[in-house]
Amino acid sequence: MTGSRNTSIFYGVDRLAVLLYAAIVAAGFFFITAASYEEGTGDLLSFSHFYMKQAVWIGVAGVVALVVLLLDDRYYHMLAYPAYIGGLLLLVAALLFGREVNGAKAWFEFGSVRMQPVEFAKIATALALARVMSEYSFSIDRPSDLVRVGTVICLPLAIIVLQNDTGSGIVLGSFLFVLYREGLNKWLCIPVLLIATLFIVSFLLSPLTLLVLSIIACTLSEAMMNGRWRSRIIYLATVALASILLAALTALTMPDGGLGLYGSLLAVTLLSLVGVVIYAVRAQLGNTLLVVALFVGSMIFLPTTDYIFNSILKEHQRNRILSFLGIVSDPLGTDYNVNQSKIAIGSGGFWGKGFLEGTQIKYGFVPERHTDFIFCTVGEEWGFVGVGAVLALLCLLILRLMRMGERQQEPFGRIYCYCVAAILLFHVLVNVGMTVGLMPVMGIPLPFLSYGGSSLIAFTILLFIAVRLDASTRQFSPSI
Repeated sequence: MTGSRNTSIFYGVDRLAVLLYAAIVAAGFFFITAASYEEGTGDLLSFSHFYMKQAVWIGVAGVVALVVLLLDDRYYHMLAYPAYIGGLLLLVAALLFGREVNGAKAWFEFGSVRMQPVEFAKIATALALARVMSEYSFSIDRPSDLVRVGTVICLPLAIIVLQNDTGSGIVLGSFLFVLYREGLNKWLCIPVLLIATLFIVSFLLSPLTLLVLSIIACTLSEAMMNGRWRSRIIYLATVALASILLAALTALTMPDGGLGLYGSLLAVTLLSLVGVVIYAVRAQLGNTLLVVALFVGSMIFLPTTDYIFNSILKEHQRNRILSFLGIVSDPLGTDYNVNQSKIAIGSGGFWGKGFLEGTQIKYGFVPERHTDFIFCTVGEEWGFVGVGAVLALLCLLILRLMRMGERQQEPFGRIYCYCVAAILLFHVLVNVGMTVGLMPVMGIPLPFLSYGGSSLIAFTILLFIAVRLDASTRQFSPSI
């Protein structure tokens, strides 16, 4: 590093990031007030109101942000592993002794105050991931190091899923973007995306259609990696022709049914993979072997989707998935929240109805309107203009975090900033997506805007650790 370190503890703090944070939190208080205000209440400053409780949490978050900035940045590197272990212990304690809320046993309750450990576990996981990946000997291409990274992510994820808080656990999947940003081979990201896609489309498509799409997708992916398109197209045509001939042959020789087109296609494809593997080994095409492994893994995974859906997922999770895919319709049950949310947002028009004038919000048609569905308040009362302004602030903050990560001179700070940006982006995409019907309802908050002390304080710590790490870099190098 060049230059000497400035002695002022606040020197180098990214003022734009702090200003964006303050603007979003202030907007959140404004929207929570609109969502929870009740006409005719006697004492507007009573702490029985959600907006007054949120005001207290905003004050606490401000103090926490100040403490985070005052701590030396070296502590975050030193305490990454202890914080991770502490986060895991909190998750286990919540699973064993926590209070169940909305079907998820993921809360601690202290009198009238509730605390959700998963929000703080995200911080600990981000720190631990940054610590692991910033070690001098770490290589993202080394299988043993990838196993370590996967373990850091999957341990808290498994506990959160056991808590029946799957939506919060899926947030940890956003770290896949960080791994990709740090140089992970993009083709190693395919298994996760492929499994998620297969799980969803398995409810919509027949087994034969799924098999055909899987063969085409894997073959074309291999062609994009290794070229030789003509030979790959010939391979697909050969498999198709052989499958049709085998299906016709078995139908003639076994009138009771035979293999059928699906069985014939699967049999021919699996037999052809022997030749593909031999060819890949001789030509030293590791990418081809990877695609073969992905295809075989997909064929093994597909039969398990019914078991996962019916035995592992809870009833409300199954209903949300089926509703999202349009397989079932339950306007007064599973679909009610999303339908009312879309009505509220759509009724806002371009300019909105104005502060405290939202009828869907005011009369309680939208459940959870001050927490998970706070975006409805924005859409109904402030319309397209308000929605655009809020999303612009959130996007600017995420982009600022990416910028902070890019100017880091040490891997730890860079990776941590990317982790924070990935978590915020995932929360925004899922929360906004579920309120407009583009994502299934998962029950995760909109960062800095939704009501809740655990959420606000955790997001504040998450962000200001990044700000502190960035400030340290700028203190050493003022020119950055």
